[in-house]
Amino acid sequence: MTVCKVVGHVWATKKEPSLEGIKLMVVRSGARGAAFVAADLVGAGIGEEVLVVSGSTARRAVGRDNSPVDAAIVGIIDTLEVSRETGKPAAKPTGKPGPGAGKK
Repeated sequence: MTVCKVVGHVWATKKEPSLEGIKLMVVRSGARGAAFVAADLVGAGIGEEVLVVSGSTARRAVGRDNSPVDAAIVGIIDTLEVSRETGKPAAKPTGKPGPGAGKK
């Protein structure tokens, strides 16, 4: 799965018959990622962060294994929490007393 942001709609008056009834949205992965089209299975709107699956998983999610779908929106993200490391290793106890240890 990939976290993406919905950035637009696709209107196609003529399309492959297996795509009939499927809403298509334009999504972007990351701030500078390339935009691509995904079948919207959950009713996402522009500006929302979504979960996107691709390849055969997307076709299975759509329920049409012979469909030309290669990406599908399968979830709308309410909250996203990412733990960021500071780049500094955590302090490890050395077993040695620190400065001023044992003083009163």
